[in-house]
Amino acid sequence: MALADGTLVLALPRGRILDEVMPLVRKVGLVPEPAFDDSKSRKLLFDTNRPEVKIVRVRSFDVATFVAFGAAQLGVAGNDVLMEFEYPEIYAPVDLGIGKCHMAVAEPAEMVATDDPSRWSHVRVATKYPQITRRYFASRGVQAECIELSGAMELAPNLGLCRRIVDLVSTGSTLRANGLVEVERIAEVTSRLAVNRAALKTRPEEMNAWIERFREAVHARAA
Repeated sequence: MALADGTLVLALPRGRILDEVMPLVRKVGLVPEPAFDDSKSRKLLFDTNRPEVKIVRVRSFDVATFVAFGAAQLGVAGNDVLMEFEYPEIYAPVDLGIGKCHMAVAEPAEMVATDDPSRWSHVRVATKYPQITRRYFASRGVQAECIELSGAMELAPNLGLCRRIVDLVSTGSTLRANGLVEVERIAEVTSRLAVNRAALKTRPEEMNAWIERFREAVHARAA
């Protein structure tokens, strides 16, 4: 059944970021129904204490798509996802300061002593960020051949798929466990409040009020 006109949908990412963002969501006055916290629940769309607001829980990469195409008016997305898709329909006014990590190029440790990134002219890279990867290397005059993987990037060099990867790095422990070393840092990554521009234009008072609530929640946490 289609949602009623005027319903506001907030798209949240599953996984680690969800745990980090929920204190902010509750701080802005949104409390999801009990099923949201039930690990056995198969629901994806949840009611909240605000009758006009619902929460949808989706893959982190899908948040941007839901917001860009208007299925959700608000969302929480990493700027890695926003940079990868570059949807013009999305406005990201608030850095939520969560999900902190960075995007990096890594290669096997045994290559580092003799490899000089400044001399690269062509690289084959495994990544789930092909657009960011191509743009980054193109800015350096390097042609990047991207092998798209959705996960287990660290296995690619060990199994001979390619020599380098581009992926998110938090502590670096996964790289080390797989014999890889970070050789270049591409971008710092945090999660942002993503806003559908059409909704912002047609429902400015409502949308700006939610933007301000999230901004105040971030400032209150930092205080």
